[in-house]
Amino acid sequence: MQVPTVAITGVPDPLPEGLHVLDVREQVEWDHGHIEGAQHIPLSELGNRLDEVPNEQTLVVCKVGGRSAQATAWLASQGRDVVNLDGGMLDWEGSNRPMVSENGQAPQVV
Repeated sequence: MQVPTVAITGVPDPLPEGLHVLDVREQVEWDHGHIEGAQHIPLSELGNRLDEVPNEQTLVVCKVGGRSAQATAWLASQGRDVVNLDGGMLDWEGSNRPMVSENGQAPQVV
């Protein structure tokens, strides 16, 4: 199965209304910096939490795109409208897209 993928240059800025963002990184990565409004479900928990993922179009992100590609392939097999962000949060940060953190420090990708 081909994993639907988009480069950061193909992601509108700002994100369009109705686009859901799912971040599948680990908690510590999320705490350091993430896309505001994104949903956080670590990849290891996704299978048990599928019902928490909305049905609308979803952009799936991780640090570089590997874990999110796995999540995207699985979610697509479950009938979800998903696309993987190639380059992940590193490309997001590298493009100076806005981020927020949960640890009281300036947002960064770790």
